[in-house]
Amino acid sequence: MSNPPFGFGPSDPDKRGENDPSEGGQQSGAEAFNQLGQMLSQLGQMLSQAGSSSGPVNYDLAKQIALQTLGSAGNTGESKLGFRGGDDANAAVRDAAHLAELWLDAATVFPAGATSTVAWSPRSWVEKTLPTWQRLCDPVAQQVSGAWMQALPEEAKQAAGPLLQMMGQMGGMAFGSQLGNALAQLAQEMLTASEIGLPLAPAGTSALLPANIEKFAEGLELPNSEILVFLAAREAAHQRLFTHVPWLRQRLLATVEEFAHGITVDTSALESLAGRIDPANPASIEEAMSSGLLEPQTTEEQKAALNRLETLLALVEGWVDVVVSEAVGDRLPGADALRETLRRRRATGGPAEQTFATLVGLELRPRRMRAASALWKLVGDRHGLDKRDGLWSHPDLMPTAEDLDEPIDFADRVGSSGSLDDLDPIAELERTERSERSQREQQDTPPADDDTKGNDTKS
Repeated sequence: MSNPPFGFGPSDPDKRGENDPSEGGQQSGAEAFNQLGQMLSQLGQMLSQAGSSSGPVNYDLAKQIALQTLGSAGNTGESKLGFRGGDDANAAVRDAAHLAELWLDAATVFPAGATSTVAWSPRSWVEKTLPTWQRLCDPVAQQVSGAWMQALPEEAKQAAGPLLQMMGQMGGMAFGSQLGNALAQLAQEMLTASEIGLPLAPAGTSALLPANIEKFAEGLELPNSEILVFLAAREAAHQRLFTHVPWLRQRLLATVEEFAHGITVDTSALESLAGRIDPANPASIEEAMSSGLLEPQTTEEQKAALNRLETLLALVEGWVDVVVSEAVGDRLPGADALRETLRRRRATGGPAEQTFATLVGLELRPRRMRAASALWKLVGDRHGLDKRDGLWSHPDLMPTAEDLDEPIDFADRVGSSGSLDDLDPIAELERTERSERSQREQQDTPPADDDTKGNDTKS
């Protein structure tokens, strides 16, 4: 569990001053005046759109803020990447994707999955991925805002009357404002549409962000075209998996939703919060909201959902890592260096992933990716591509978190089955349930279950 979703938690003193004009240097009068004008303009837009969205997040406002933050600089995909001179980013991306698809054909049984390959600007990334962000963020915002509303006494609800609707609209604007700023930051850092392991782009769309790739390539001392082909291969491998494994896209997004639906807020903290707010002092409201009293509590159901999500993301990223490594082979001299750079980028989590953690309340950081990569490599070397990729045919055949700890046992079990048709989905499902039950038993359990747990252990 990472930062509380939508930033409802204590502030980080170590980050105080980052992008904060009140800290650090002094501003000129013109700069301060311009910032004040922007703030008033943004406030006016927020108020004018207060009734434009009935959901928990005002996505119209989020999109507008994101695009305004990016400005004209985010409106172009022009770069110096690719095989041709000039600034034709789309042509460079198409060339790289075409070459990558040819190499991938020999490394996996899945055929090409993308029906279109495009170069996105940061602004395009915001516009094209917003529908998926809506699916990811709605459950979080609904749970957080709903918990506060339900915690109000009935007398307060009746007395508030129409004010509750206004509070809901203001909450939607607050969430939309934070989402817009976060998406603007993400849009300036993402290299491909599938970089965080989730299918953010429309189905069948393979997308790269040349302007961001060019910035990423600055300190790598590798040819830009080589970096572009490597990233195109990773994006194409993701698309092959998302397109030809029908259950995968839904399972990934549904697991994030399941995690979000488990969010709970300690409503007893509302009483303490009310006592700390001075209506005559607006600063007391901000201080109380950032005190951490309303920080969502992590439930056992959320822990289980998070474990499933981390395992599935690790399996996706590990498979892509192995397939791309085998596809590019010795064709790209810098492939190993790029592979390690991207591994570290995912493992450490840059500002973009920290922003995602703030938005949705979890970290999409597949900590077991190296173990998953080793498992897929072992299965492929022992049993071939057909068996390795055939395991994606059903979710019950997939390796579990326990299998990542014992990859040799999993590879032996796959080999002893004879063929994929001999793998018993029911047996695999029972194995998955035993693994999840074991993980739950290792976590804290209510006292009333101690006897039952003890009996299970003895039996």
